[in-house]
Amino acid sequence: MKIEMQKNLVNRVEIGLTEDVRTKVGQILSQLLADQHILYTKLRNYHWNVTGMAFKALHELFEEQYNQLATFIDDTAERIRTLGFFTAGSMKEFVAQSRLVETDHLNGDAQEMLKNLLNDNEAIIQLLRHSISETEQLGDMGNTDFLTALMEAHEKSAWMLRAHLA
Repeated sequence: MKIEMQKNLVNRVEIGLTEDVRTKVGQILSQLLADQHILYTKLRNYHWNVTGMAFKALHELFEEQYNQLATFIDDTAERIRTLGFFTAGSMKEFVAQSRLVETDHLNGDAQEMLKNLLNDNEAIIQLLRHSISETEQLGDMGNTDFLTALMEAHEKSAWMLRAHLA
């Protein structure tokens, strides 16, 4: 899906990247931002609604992960702005752009929650690997490094979720 980038007409952006490269990277980051919002909402949902013997541990794990993701969301949005574009700002926009899907409370089923979160983190990791390759080819080393750090954090989150499912 092609994402239309809304330009910031107030200032010219002269950061050593062509407008075409900035637009492509902005689209990559915009889709990532949408994915992050869906995952964030899912983590909050599961944090509030998890039940069972592992309630306390999972309640705390989900909170830790959504707090970390909130920082990633802000950093991603600010990188989009650095490229000279405005970000999406509504759940309607995020749902339309995301490659992840929302879920309901799953009646508190901790196993299903863990599986969904693991699948989403692994999907984001795979998407980030592809995006890293793209930004590297475009010569945008700053966003390549940024995406690499995000990928590493999602790999750790996936490991934590996988360990709970073992």
